[in-house]
Amino acid sequence: MACKKRLQCFPLIFFLFPLFLNAQSAWVSGLVSDSATLEPLTGIVITSSLGGGTVTDINGRFRLKCVPGVQTVTYKYAGYNEFSTIVNAQPDSTLILNIKLTASSKQLQLLVVTSGRYEQQIGEVPVSLEVLRPRLIENKNTNNIEDIMEQVPGVTLTDGQANIRGGSGFSYGAGSRVLLVVDEMPMLSGDASDVKWNYLPVENVSQVEVMKGAASAIFGSSALNGVIHFRTAYPTATPKTFITMNSGFYDEPKRPELVWWGKKNPTYSGLNFGHSRQIGNWDLVVGGHLFNDEGYRYLETEQRERLNLNTRYRFKKVNGLTAGVNVNMMRTSGGLFLLWYNDSLAYIPADSTIQLYKNYRYNVDPFVTWHRNAHKIALRTRFFRTDNRNDKKQGSLADFYYGELQYQYRFKNNLVLTAGFVNSSAIVKSDLYQDHTSENRSGYAQFDKKFFDKLFVTIGIRGEYYRVDSASTEYLWIQKNKNDTLKLPFRPVVRLGATYQATASTFIRASYGQGYRFPSIAEKFIRTDAAGLQIYPNPVLQPEYGQSAEAGIKQGIVLGKWKGYADLAVFWMEYEDMMEFAFGQWGNPGGPNPDPFFGLGFKSLNAGMTRITGVDFSIMGQGKTGKLELYLLAGYTYMSPVSLVFDLRKDTIANTSHENILKYRYRHIAKFDGEIVYKKCTFGMSVRYNSFMENIDKIFELATILIEGIKDYREENNTGDVVCDFRFLYHATANARIGIIGNNIFNDEYTSRPADVQPPRNFAVQLQVKF
Repeated sequence: MACKKRLQCFPLIFFLFPLFLNAQSAWVSGLVSDSATLEPLTGIVITSSLGGGTVTDINGRFRLKCVPGVQTVTYKYAGYNEFSTIVNAQPDSTLILNIKLTASSKQLQLLVVTSGRYEQQIGEVPVSLEVLRPRLIENKNTNNIEDIMEQVPGVTLTDGQANIRGGSGFSYGAGSRVLLVVDEMPMLSGDASDVKWNYLPVENVSQVEVMKGAASAIFGSSALNGVIHFRTAYPTATPKTFITMNSGFYDEPKRPELVWWGKKNPTYSGLNFGHSRQIGNWDLVVGGHLFNDEGYRYLETEQRERLNLNTRYRFKKVNGLTAGVNVNMMRTSGGLFLLWYNDSLAYIPADSTIQLYKNYRYNVDPFVTWHRNAHKIALRTRFFRTDNRNDKKQGSLADFYYGELQYQYRFKNNLVLTAGFVNSSAIVKSDLYQDHTSENRSGYAQFDKKFFDKLFVTIGIRGEYYRVDSASTEYLWIQKNKNDTLKLPFRPVVRLGATYQATASTFIRASYGQGYRFPSIAEKFIRTDAAGLQIYPNPVLQPEYGQSAEAGIKQGIVLGKWKGYADLAVFWMEYEDMMEFAFGQWGNPGGPNPDPFFGLGFKSLNAGMTRITGVDFSIMGQGKTGKLELYLLAGYTYMSPVSLVFDLRKDTIANTSHENILKYRYRHIAKFDGEIVYKKCTFGMSVRYNSFMENIDKIFELATILIEGIKDYREENNTGDVVCDFRFLYHATANARIGIIGNNIFNDEYTSRPADVQPPRNFAVQLQVKF
């Protein structure tokens, strides 16, 4: 009887045995890195032939849960050769595999994070995106990241305000349609929402990514015209230390009457240093910067000191968990030049005096990231203080608080979900703007899906709420009839994009994005004068809304051991209620307390509908040809920036001329930077061209009492500008080099806006030591 029961149980054991085996687990873990650079690779897709999959975390590490037994483990990522290995995974044990992937010979390896908030090959991205590597930043002797941004195809800067494909004009120190992001978090001041490029730590940069077109769906307000993402670096397994020193001087300009300094030419000097290392599970980066500039313009000097620290701890007991704090702080002082005295005294300020300032800035960024298998949770926070002081008692203290909780999941079917919530606020105490508060709340989600290993599709949506004092977001969604309108307390924006990989190195793409920007505190409430020009507040200034689209193709290029990309795009941008400073009679013209100059001045207005269309081409690459190593970054952009409501306002004093071209834009921009390395010598040249700025505020040409010489100067210099830089570097040893850098070597005189002549020819000697 007992034997019969045992026989009856045997079939049950037979069918349950596979389930028993499946209940047992095995693990494969390790590190995936690039075979050439040994850098860890993030986002590598790892699968088992018996089922199961995972991806590498930010440190290139992975842990794959799989069924015990003999199986094939495959490592895949775009731009790298697929790698497979056969393993015998034992139950309840972990097999360690450290893998080095080899880059595909058909593509230049460029990993970017700006488009999808995770690392992607640049060819997969459905928008135009340029990348600046640390090599170019170092070799051009960059003391201020603003200088190197001028080398990016399609990008111009006017008094620090970034302009991508003509999407922004010029509004001095107030607001920005291009969002500056540092390590995935906004770095705009809480009062003016402006960018201070000299604050960015050039001594600790991994790379700079420039995303062209509306990106509000993934990055929020102020990203109408694009995103500039400054990524700081973390250490590798090998400790690194460097010191870079430079010293230079300004040469005499072509016109002798511009020289104000006598026989001693003004000089500048800088020092960058940094150290990075791993100490057990700790990642540590320390950097600093000193700079002193006597200035080529009278009384315009600058002194700054900066110190920064990146720390990260990788927990042993909790796989994939990291936490840390990043800190950056800077003090600057000097004199601020705005407008010339006249065109013959272009290096002398308008009233022969200058505003003296002292600025203090610092940010503290605590963060926690957990990356396990297909899941990633990140909590990023930032406190950013800007303390601006000047001798006119028009200072401003602004505290900006930012917090973002993000969740990301990689499905097995090549779908990536990225979602998050953002809460930020600002508290401003100011003589210049008075006291105000603002807050921003938003939620977003983006889906990135890969079909057939060829088609990449992106869909994103965001809901944005913004408030400055009592004014807040109010969106008219549906108007059923004249008396019935649905009002939403947030603004929805969407993003759509697709890239098709037609061949191994050909990517065809199309994208559409919406943007929404609430006016900054400075744009709404500023009341001051700048070089005698009055600036008036506009408390009822309304938000602006934008949308952009592009179609393009990115083609990989391989010439022997030289690899690169050529990119061609046609683009379209349109803005509603676009904010621009306009000249008019905004103050009190008479009475017992009249405003200066009969109330004439500037005020930020909603200019109405605008449209910008054009073509953008760029090419970049690096590699060897024979005994030479070649690096290239170049591009050309054509733009047609027009007002769509020109006929309604062409006779007002706020308009600049009888043309509907938007103010402070160029139709043509061309950039080139090339570098040749031969043995121990490096030769490099940069060229920048922009066509004539056709339209400016008419007051600059008419009001000769306030500012002299602008009209005559523009008539004499109406063919555009070409600026050439040169550099030569000699590597005395593997760890030491000396360089000679010449900027504006043909000593051309050019302006970035009216009454603002840029530096004459200048030379610097650079010494760098690494150990």
